[in-house]
Amino acid sequence: MSSSFVKSPEKIEKIKHSGRILGFALKKLREHVAPGVSLLELEDLAREVIEEHGGKPAFLGYQPYGAEEPFPFALCTSVNDVIVHGRPYDLVLKDGDIVSLDLGVNWKGGISDAAISIGVGKVSKQDQKLIQVTKEALEEGIKVIKAGKTTGDIGHAIEKKILSGGGKIIHSLTGHGVGDKVHEDPPIYNYGSPGSGVTLEEGMVIAIEPMVSFTSGYIKQLEDDSYATMDGSRSAHFEHTVLVRKNSGEILTKG
Repeated sequence: MSSSFVKSPEKIEKIKHSGRILGFALKKLREHVAPGVSLLELEDLAREVIEEHGGKPAFLGYQPYGAEEPFPFALCTSVNDVIVHGRPYDLVLKDGDIVSLDLGVNWKGGISDAAISIGVGKVSKQDQKLIQVTKEALEEGIKVIKAGKTTGDIGHAIEKKILSGGGKIIHSLTGHGVGDKVHEDPPIYNYGSPGSGVTLEEGMVIAIEPMVSFTSGYIKQLEDDSYATMDGSRSAHFEHTVLVRKNSGEILTKG
């Protein structure tokens, strides 16, 4: 008997459709990021692309655990030391910034969630490495996914890549189930022991999202409900929504 984490075939098709919209939206956003572009421009573009394709912004009006109020935007824009849940205010991006774009799409009740980190203009070699290590950690976590593996197997693969790349694991922020809501069980930690945690079943849909800093794994919550590194160091964040299949994980949010 399958667990409550397994989605129906009908729900999976809706999540897949929302994931295609999301992947396309992030591709358009990536192309638009440049020095001189404001975060509000990115917010407007995200809404425009989602709505043009018949979707709804999944984050708009959503109140994540620990937040003081519902999120009033479609797009999370987290710059430099801000890790997640940054708000798109009138900040203008400048050469050398890192901006993380986290977006959710709801299509007829099927929700997907994905994120990318982008170096703005010319970034330092250290920041290039930070972005690359985080991206590769996501890829390593996804490689593990198939029915019978566990959430601990995913976390272990991510942890191994982060540490070997010189990164610090941000333990307080995790991946999660997704599909009916933005955040569902089970939590997907970015660390773990092989064989531990929840066993993956075919038909589960999960969001894998490593978040990395090079100097500190400790975080603080800011007044706007975003989370930043405790020491002010830069961070990166990548995320995909993934369908668990019998022999692999299928990425649903490719651009």
